[in-house]
Amino acid sequence: MNEQHTTDKAVAIIYDAEKSSAPRVVASGKGEIARKIIETAREAGVYIQEDPDLVELLAKIPLGQEIPAELYRTVAEVLAFVYKVNEQFKNKLKG
Repeated sequence: MNEQHTTDKAVAIIYDAEKSSAPRVVASGKGEIARKIIETAREAGVYIQEDPDLVELLAKIPLGQEIPAELYRTVAEVLAFVYKVNEQFKNKLKG
C-alpha cells in the first residue's frame, strides 16, 4: 500500500502475482476519501509509505488499472521494503 498522509491525497495499490502482472491501483482520493483510505489501511495493519511524488503519479492512474512500466522499479522498491518490514515483524513475534 502506498499513501501520503501529510497532505490530503492517498493511493492504495495491491499486487497479486496470480491475478495480474503488475500492481494495480485499488483506491485513490483526496480529502476525506484520502483520510478514509489511510484509516482503513491502518485498521487492517497495512504498511503506509509516504512519498508525495509517487502519490501524485499513482493518483493519475484509473482505479483498477495496473501501474505503467515506468513505475515498476519505484513500486518494486516500496514493495521490497514492505516485505522486509513484514518479515522483521514476524520474526519479532516468534522471538
